[in-house]
Amino acid sequence: MRELEGLGVLVTRPEAQAGTLAHALESVGARVYRLPTLEIRARPDRAAVRAAVGPVDRYHWVIFVSANAVRHGASLLEGRTEVPVAAIGPATATALRLAGHAVRLSPDTTFDSEQLLAAPELAEVSGQRILVVRGVGGRDLVMEQLRARGAEVVVAEVYERACAVPVPGAVDAVEAAWAAGQISVATATSVEVLRCLVELLTPRGRALLRESALLVGGARIAAIAREMGLAGPLIVATSPESGALVDALRRWRRHTKRS
Repeated sequence: MRELEGLGVLVTRPEAQAGTLAHALESVGARVYRLPTLEIRARPDRAAVRAAVGPVDRYHWVIFVSANAVRHGASLLEGRTEVPVAAIGPATATALRLAGHAVRLSPDTTFDSEQLLAAPELAEVSGQRILVVRGVGGRDLVMEQLRARGAEVVVAEVYERACAVPVPGAVDAVEAAWAAGQISVATATSVEVLRCLVELLTPRGRALLRESALLVGGARIAAIAREMGLAGPLIVATSPESGALVDALRRWRRHTKRS
């Protein structure tokens, strides 16, 4: 019997990114329900962003914070493969490699901004120019810390997020399955995904979410979930990568079966 056999899991990633996680969950027996909560789209003022960045060869490092940043911002590298590139997380690193760029630096444990900033390569950056490629309204931690270390940091916000508009009946169908006990775990791979999930649900759905197990892609999302009043069990993965999420869920399922 597969480890997650019969476990209903709500996948809330953007539609274009949900497939990998859904397939990984289904491969170990989970029943997957999908409700995309977030839309990712390129900024309309791409020319202005490009102009603000300037020649990429003037940067000592170019840091991509997500696979979406690569998808919408790899063109900023102008095909220059000699520019030192850093990635937060293996999915980001994979996206860069598929775009033809070697990754010089990527965290190998928790796959987050804090781990990247702890890398020796970024400890002494005074006087360096660093480009951070991210979405509109992303975390400022990398930018702030590198500036505090003396670097000149330019931020290129190449995409924007918005809460999704579900197809008619999608929310009702998910909430009906949830109320019937068919969904036991909801997922949130970013703070934005979690906030949009809460916004899209009806009061009935929010009540179900409040008491359900929540699988999250890191400690920061878990902390925000508690601040939002979500009281159910928190299953905290080491990263929002599909493999890490499934591994965390498998460990939780084994533990709950023994309890």
